[in-house]
Amino acid sequence: MENTPNIRGKIPPQAIDVEQAVLGAMILDKNAISDTLELLSGEVFYKDAHRAIFNTIRGLFLKNEGIDVLTISDALKTAENLEKVGGDFYLIELTQKVMSSAHIEFHCRILLQKYMQREVVKNANKTIVEAYQDDVDVFSLLDTAYNHLNKVSEISIKPQESLLTEIIDQVVERGVKIYKKEIKPGIETPIKKLTNQAGGWRNGELIIMAARPGMGKTSFALLCVLKAAKEKIPAAFFSLEMNKNTLASRILSMECLIDLNKFMVDGLNPENQNKIREKRKEINELPLFIDDTAGLSIEQFQVKAKRLKNKNNVQLIVVDYLQLMSAKAGNREQEISKISRGLKKVALDLNIPIIALSQLSRAVETRGGNKRPQLSDLRESGAIEQDADIVTFFYRPEYYGITEWDDYNNTPTDNQAEYIVAKNRNGGLVRNIMNFQGRYTLFSDIEEENNNQIK
Repeated sequence: MENTPNIRGKIPPQAIDVEQAVLGAMILDKNAISDTLELLSGEVFYKDAHRAIFNTIRGLFLKNEGIDVLTISDALKTAENLEKVGGDFYLIELTQKVMSSAHIEFHCRILLQKYMQREVVKNANKTIVEAYQDDVDVFSLLDTAYNHLNKVSEISIKPQESLLTEIIDQVVERGVKIYKKEIKPGIETPIKKLTNQAGGWRNGELIIMAARPGMGKTSFALLCVLKAAKEKIPAAFFSLEMNKNTLASRILSMECLIDLNKFMVDGLNPENQNKIREKRKEINELPLFIDDTAGLSIEQFQVKAKRLKNKNNVQLIVVDYLQLMSAKAGNREQEISKISRGLKKVALDLNIPIIALSQLSRAVETRGGNKRPQLSDLRESGAIEQDADIVTFFYRPEYYGITEWDDYNNTPTDNQAEYIVAKNRNGGLVRNIMNFQGRYTLFSDIEEENNNQIK
């Protein structure tokens, strides 16, 4: 834009002659108009006059009206912009600036590049000014800067229409590859039955894992990142509740089958130490990253997640847990809404699954009889349920003193838990039981045939 401030006396990046050539081609050639409108918007033009002429041509084109010097002049005159752009003489002059519209796409690319350069300069200036402020939220500042740069980088990437038959070919090809085991539909879960039933954790999806305290949701989430890391899929675990040492203790307890109390209370005897030594090489090679930043804001998370993706190619992220994150919003409901939407946005932007743990309300405890969680038990459930692609609950009736399953042939509930997929935007709803070894906080498959799937 013409009012863009100069940087140390430098004129902002521009290409006035190319702007004139593009506008001249649009006036002379109707085909050039459609090609240009697909690539450019009015804000790309540096000169205000050129922006006004472009928007006028665009308006006439959308109205299916004839486009030439006279109709453009009349439209500009109606909007009281004709004299501002230089009058009829300048419109005629534009038509003399171009010999052919054959290179219109190339010229448009030049204008896009100049516009992107100006945007980078403008954003850099704004970032510098805000960075000098004492009360600046530096993570919010970084996130804003990253988002702007991402937006600028996507300016030249225009959506391309595809024939339905081409899309079907892609869908069928992927389906065939899944059938032939050449690719997997998603990252495998720790439980084979859950992977088979739900398809795993898919890119771009927000998965909510919710339960009351003591159900083992953190342990299950740790198993999710461990499962991925063992397949050489880089994963990250953001803990807002437990510190790194506690999480490492849980991982060692699961992997080495050592009572968790040995790490916290009793201490590690020589046998335990040998178990850890035997597993240490395997654990050392796991591409698993742990972040225990307390009070993590959604803005901080977005910056950290992007860095992990760019630097370490992280393909799965867990957040434990959603309600402990913070966001700048008017009230708690708006804050949770901003957090859940922010998590979903990261999943889409980075094209990876994001697993967010969530607490359930106390309504579960006050219900008589069946304590099985429901979607309505989600705290601030409206925004969370809306943004989530998958909502999974964990339920251990043994925790409530219930000794028999009510719908698994009345089998004992000892050392067992249930996963419940209560929402699945891209699949079916499932419910099934699994083993739970409390000493190691470890979930695993039940292989018996009587573990019937409930749909």
